Amino acid sequence: MAPFKLAIIVGSNRKASINRKLARALAKLGTTSFTPHFVEIDDLPMYNQDLEAAAWPDTATRLKAEIAEAHALLVVTPEHNRSIPAVLKNAIDWAARPSGKGVWGGKPVAIIGASPGGVGTACAQQHLRDILGNQGALVMGGQMFITWKDGLVDDADTVTIDATRAFLQAFMDKFAGLVGKLAA
Repeated sequence: MAPFKLAIIVGSNRKASINRKLARALAKLGTTSFTPHFVEIDDLPMYNQDLEAAAWPDTATRLKAEIAEAHALLVVTPEHNRSIPAVLKNAIDWAARPSGKGVWGGKPVAIIGASPGGVGTACAQQHLRDILGNQGALVMGGQMFITWKDGLVDDADTVTIDATRAFLQAFMDKFAGLVGKLAA
């Protein structure tokens, strides 16, 4: 079977984001099951319902198409003020609109986040589960917290700690199994 198309959204617009580094490492770990594609979200204008009738942005059309074309979605996000970052919420809103024409319904989604603290993305992940579940996404159970340490992922996008690499590989394999079951 050909690999599943995996859309990856990083919930940070920081180019040097630790979550972006983690996402690249996860993409590498998942290459036997997934063909990864990173979906950019930092070029979207702030969601405004007035734009739905007037001048729907090309960037929002691109976002929706990239999500719709994927078999599954991986969201790798930091936590901002005990919730999801604004840039991520904005992307979710654009991809859910116009009403009744969103692209989240039935889409398998896995969520993970990295933080220097032990469970620094717990609230963000829970809020994201609530939001995407409300949109009809099929969110994989369990929360995944990665405690970030400098050097955890090297410049070749390889997880440098064997136990963490095995843990993340198991996460990606579990998600691939779920996507496979849902596709059958």
